[in-house]
Amino acid sequence: MQLPLLIYLFAATTLAVPTLVQRVPAPANTNVNPAAIAGTTCTDKSTTLVSHDINVALLSICGSIAGTIEQCAGSPTSTTGSSGTAKFSLSAATKGQTIDITKGRWEGCVRAARAVCGDTPFTSTCIGGADVNAGNVDFVLSAN
Repeated sequence: MQLPLLIYLFAATTLAVPTLVQRVPAPANTNVNPAAIAGTTCTDKSTTLVSHDINVALLSICGSIAGTIEQCAGSPTSTTGSSGTAKFSLSAATKGQTIDITKGRWEGCVRAARAVCGDTPFTSTCIGGADVNAGNVDFVLSAN
């Protein structure tokens, strides 16, 4: 009498667990690629910016690349993003080029620069991100 009930419960659990596992969001990309950047210089090791402010500021470039927006739009030659203690200033490294950096490339460049300087101000160059990746993007993290 108990065996059919156990089989039913096992079958129901087997079907439910994969559904629950699939709904868990994927972890954020935390890979650091040192080749994503060039010329990184830590400019003020005595100043520590708030990590959350840096993360919000990095998504505030180009008017906002938060949420479902995946790329800088509008073809700017420069842009800024700021929040609380942190400010990013970006410009196309080659005069006349425009910034069309993707969110993934931009986040990767910031991760790589922060691996060098931590949460302190710095200057760096993101490889690619301007003129359909034919050009680079210079960027600065400074105190806001």
